[in-house]
Amino acid sequence: MQDSIQYAYEFFAQTETILQQAIQHVRAKVQQNGRVSTSAINQHQLVSFDIAWSAAELAAAQAMLDYTSSMTKQDSSAEQIHGETKLALTFLAQAITQIRNRLSQRLDEYGLSFSEIQELYDGPVNAFCQKQLASQSLASLGDQIRTYGRDGVELWTNEEQQLMRDTFRRLAEDVVMPWAEKIHRHDLDIPDEIIQPLLEMGIFGLSIPQQYGGLCSDDHEDTIGMIVATEELSRGSLGAAGSLITRPEILARALLAGGTQEQKEYWLPKLAEGDPFCAVAVTEPDYGSDVAGMQCRATKVDGGWHLNGVKTWCTFGGKAGVFLVLARTETDVSLGHKGLSLLLAEKPAFPGHEFAYTQPEGGQMSGRAIPTIGYRGMHSFEVFFDNFFVPDSHLIGEEEGRGRGFYHMMAGFAGGRIQTAARAIGVMQAAIDNARTYASERSVFGQPLEQYELIKIKLARIASTLAAARKLTYKVGQLMDQGKGQMEASLAKLFACRAAEEVTREAMQIHGGMGYAEETNVSRYFVDARVLSIFEGAEEVLALRVIARQLFAKP
Repeated sequence: MQDSIQYAYEFFAQTETILQQAIQHVRAKVQQNGRVSTSAINQHQLVSFDIAWSAAELAAAQAMLDYTSSMTKQDSSAEQIHGETKLALTFLAQAITQIRNRLSQRLDEYGLSFSEIQELYDGPVNAFCQKQLASQSLASLGDQIRTYGRDGVELWTNEEQQLMRDTFRRLAEDVVMPWAEKIHRHDLDIPDEIIQPLLEMGIFGLSIPQQYGGLCSDDHEDTIGMIVATEELSRGSLGAAGSLITRPEILARALLAGGTQEQKEYWLPKLAEGDPFCAVAVTEPDYGSDVAGMQCRATKVDGGWHLNGVKTWCTFGGKAGVFLVLARTETDVSLGHKGLSLLLAEKPAFPGHEFAYTQPEGGQMSGRAIPTIGYRGMHSFEVFFDNFFVPDSHLIGEEEGRGRGFYHMMAGFAGGRIQTAARAIGVMQAAIDNARTYASERSVFGQPLEQYELIKIKLARIASTLAAARKLTYKVGQLMDQGKGQMEASLAKLFACRAAEEVTREAMQIHGGMGYAEETNVSRYFVDARVLSIFEGAEEVLALRVIARQLFAKP
């Protein structure tokens, strides 16, 4: 197996070299005076997007190879090593094939000639891909998936984190899953039966240092712990459990990045206790990821600020007692994102799908839940601010925080992105678990579904995709715990969220007609997965404005 991994690294390196040539060619087109030009990237959006996506696939493949290589050096069973290796080789072959075909469609635009990528079509690389992706090989892997069970990341988690996984897995199965279908089908609020146990476990303090009442160490982050908890809760239900800690994660990181000491000491213990719950108000009806154009304004008044404007997609906005609001505090519109600040707007918690609150000073905040095809339970609100008063003490960073809101927000979103990748993993795992069970129990034309070659191949493909997404997410979690990995978090989010659509689609297909029925869990996984590529940074913006931009910025 070690020889197979060594050869796989060589094939990976050859593919990476070709991709780097493409990056260098496009970089020359999008750089002006040594800096990446947004307008130039916009003139080359398709190739830039494809480069970002290829980079994400290669990052996932490398995470798979690194994990498998490490496993062969540990005291692991031969069966486990064989299973992980087979998954890694299958995914790498698939990634090489897809990148090769993607680049071949527009050779001139990537500055490549066919002879330069010939080695990916011929010789050892092609022979490797042909072998791994042969029908018999994929069907064999599909057969063995039942033996391998859930692929692991034990080498990247410690004993405490494994205990955390077991705890949240039991909670997801015993508490969340019995409620999940009812919440989804009737668009209910998340019940106290789910929220209360999570409060008692301190889930909302996972990203908050212990000195502020949280569970995270004061001297280092525990991104892996957050990923573990998120994955298991999302396996129970994305909308009813897996996303509950996203907003506290974002707000806590923003406060830690830019809040005053007094603000940290006041707000972080409250967030850790889930009192109040919080929501994030960034997106506007006409401005999503284009934060520079946002219109919601905070106007200076005696003792504070008046908020005026509309925010949308404010998840958990009804139950939230405080909103993290990105608003324009500077009158000079030409400042763009440099004129934005973060404010904390408080209100009472409201159940249901709408709310209205009038302050003693007369300011108003109201909201209505936006009907959605999935991701139900928390409800996403459109929120209106009318002269809503926010005191000076609630401007993050206070006077020094003016105009710094965009940067503090990005600190929050980095954690949000890797957490979203973890949410995608949980949904994929739930979908595959259901598909495996159904394929073993359902008989068609006289034999179980799992005995058919095409079903085996479907299971093999989605299992290798899930394994790649999981390995990449955990590897990035390790980097983030070392103060690194901001770019890699975007790669993980991009890859895992699109993968979730593919995996849930195939799991649904395995169920046949029953997969389309609301009474089947897999239909919920499918509609829930669709939102993952949209929120926390739509995949197009993430690929072009974050990933491609950073790839092209390097020398």
